[in-house]
Amino acid sequence: MTGIKDGGRAKREEGMAPRSPHRTSQLVDPRAKLLSLSPLQWAFFWVGWLAWTCDAIDFFSVSLSVSSLATQFGKGTTDITKAITLTLLFRSVGAVLFGVFSDRFGRKWPLVFNLVLVAVLELGAGFVQTFRQFLAVRSLFGVAMGGIWGLAASNALENLPVGIRGLASGVLQQGYAVGYLLAACISLKLVPAVHPGWRALFWTASGISLFGACLRAMLPESTFFVNARKAAENHGIVSEKEKTRVFLRETGRMLKEHWALCVYAVLLMTGFNFLSHGSQDLYPTYMEKTKGFNAHSATIATIIGNCGAVAGGAFAGWISQFLGRRITIIAFTLLTAVFIPLWIIPSSFSGLAAGAFCVQFGVQGAWGVIPIHLAEMAPPAFRATFPGVAYQLGNMVSSASAQIESTGGDHLKTTIKGVVVPDYAKVQGILIGVVAAFVLFITIIGPENHGSHFEKHRAAFDEGGGADDAYIDEDSEKQDSEKGTEERSSTEKPVPAAESA
Repeated sequence: MTGIKDGGRAKREEGMAPRSPHRTSQLVDPRAKLLSLSPLQWAFFWVGWLAWTCDAIDFFSVSLSVSSLATQFGKGTTDITKAITLTLLFRSVGAVLFGVFSDRFGRKWPLVFNLVLVAVLELGAGFVQTFRQFLAVRSLFGVAMGGIWGLAASNALENLPVGIRGLASGVLQQGYAVGYLLAACISLKLVPAVHPGWRALFWTASGISLFGACLRAMLPESTFFVNARKAAENHGIVSEKEKTRVFLRETGRMLKEHWALCVYAVLLMTGFNFLSHGSQDLYPTYMEKTKGFNAHSATIATIIGNCGAVAGGAFAGWISQFLGRRITIIAFTLLTAVFIPLWIIPSSFSGLAAGAFCVQFGVQGAWGVIPIHLAEMAPPAFRATFPGVAYQLGNMVSSASAQIESTGGDHLKTTIKGVVVPDYAKVQGILIGVVAAFVLFITIIGPENHGSHFEKHRAAFDEGGGADDAYIDEDSEKQDSEKGTEERSSTEKPVPAAESA
């Protein structure tokens, strides 16, 4: 145990991020790895992807129903968007609760319960009769929603080979863009065709989340978490009460030793969430009010942008396996900055749509690296809690991005066909440019743990498992070595004193 603690202290002196002795520096072609995956590994990944996609469908249900909700409850648009703000504010609570549950009790049932809770609250939102009820349900929904990202990422990534985790990270992250597209399709096709109207979108989203929960319930617990649990029991940590006591102690030790890393991760995710929300949330309004297009054209441009997001996320995740996480983030952030003029200067639909595709290719390309970058950066025993909480805290700080752009549009004006309108093009160009510079800076000065075998790490409820280099295979090898030494000593015949002289 002393060796583990001393080794962890020495590694922490090298930088903020825990460093893995199991790093993979060899370039790996992901195609062979993909073909070698077992059906269970594929199932773990796609269920994690589906969970994150469900999260997006549920979240955008409000964004796509603002007008209908305003009519239903007799409120203005600003009042309805309070539901979005409350959801974002409470997400950090869910990230802490469900992240701790996952690192303590396993990957399976916390995610199942999380998805069921999301489904129940989304279903309930479709039955509310007053605006106060709606706000209350969406606030609770924020808690449930906050847990999904960290749990989905840990379920999807830790069961995959290290050589394809970059590609998997990119595909996983863009499940959010796919969720938005699915929600938009449901809103465009189903909602106008049925009597319940906007409520049908919430009920459909609830059913999809429940379906995801059922799929996860059918799969076994993560193999690596089972191994970590067995290792803890081999070390004498058997009772659930004792595991909880050890978990709390290791959590406190981790926060004390890695507080700087925690602060850095929140700053990183604040920049990333400003980059994402600043380029997405007000984009349809920008297309309609500043560029003069109708709602249909604005929706088509948004869909084209999301297609760029999906392509960028997958490509950047794959290339990060070779270039490294930080270099890839830097490259795609620079790409975003380069295409800002194409995003805001054209007046034709084709030019603006091309700009939306290119900018989202860069923004979400950089985002595609984030799930695996945070998982590798995190203290290994807390890889469900740490990324999820950092992500949601950054999201909470950046929740004002739409209000910042809206206020900027009130002060910066332009003239379109003789009509004075908010100049959202200039506002968004300035905001995204500044945020991109911040993301570049914070990425350059930050740590990286590319190729970490965090799946081999001991659990946080194992005594000493919170240390950076407490790995299961090393413990097993040490025990086997000690056992073999004892067996050899017991079988060797004693040497007479005269002979030894």
